[in-house]
Amino acid sequence: MSTYVYGIVRDNEVLDAAKLTGVGEPPAEVRSVRAAGLAAVVSTAPEGLRAKRRDLAAHQEVLVELARHGSVLPMRFGSVADSEEEVAAELERSRDHYDRLLTTLEDRVEVNVKATHIEEAALRLVLTEDEGLRAENERLRASGGGTPAERMAFGERVAEALEDLRARGSEAVVRPLRAHAEQVVIGPPVDGCLANVSLLVHRDRLDDVAQEVNGLRAALGELMDIRLNGPLPPYSFVTEAAQTG
Repeated sequence: MSTYVYGIVRDNEVLDAAKLTGVGEPPAEVRSVRAAGLAAVVSTAPEGLRAKRRDLAAHQEVLVELARHGSVLPMRFGSVADSEEEVAAELERSRDHYDRLLTTLEDRVEVNVKATHIEEAALRLVLTEDEGLRAENERLRASGGGTPAERMAFGERVAEALEDLRARGSEAVVRPLRAHAEQVVIGPPVDGCLANVSLLVHRDRLDDVAQEVNGLRAALGELMDIRLNGPLPPYSFVTEAAQTG
């Protein structure tokens, strides 16, 4: 049967596999494939695996537990090899590459920060900042909304002002966070967020990041919802070459 791969660790950091269960129904027993001083944490791949909530959570839980005990190279959900022999061969073949990555990530974790505008507050701010927009808004309201063409033109101007505000807001969030990170990855604007930043942070700096986020919330909380997620396995800082399947 196919082999599901959760992540790669150093052999001396592998947990007692009996303590972990993975994807599938019933949950698969997690075990290790050892080679070249490394260990891939794996289980039997279930038939017809899909990105269901339970399996996504199981994948995450295995990686989070591994990360508590040392450096881990997390695989994406759904990473599957044909056999354990293929996994062992990959560890042998790419030993130096994986070893360098594990050294780079030692005692480092990923922290993700997302910031999203509070829509009404953002709209109020752009109208406050732009006297012309504010005057046009008042004129349209006084005339019962204006013509369709006028409303469309006004909407386009508001959208441009909001986009400028988003760019400024993103910089206001990301800039102070960079000081606490060894590496930074800017992610896509999922769920309409204005900032989606992943930070590679030494464990000793986690409190600093939390304090920085609290400071941003205090300064910008009326305008933005700012969310901190982590510590996480360093998904965003493992190169494509370290992803299998």
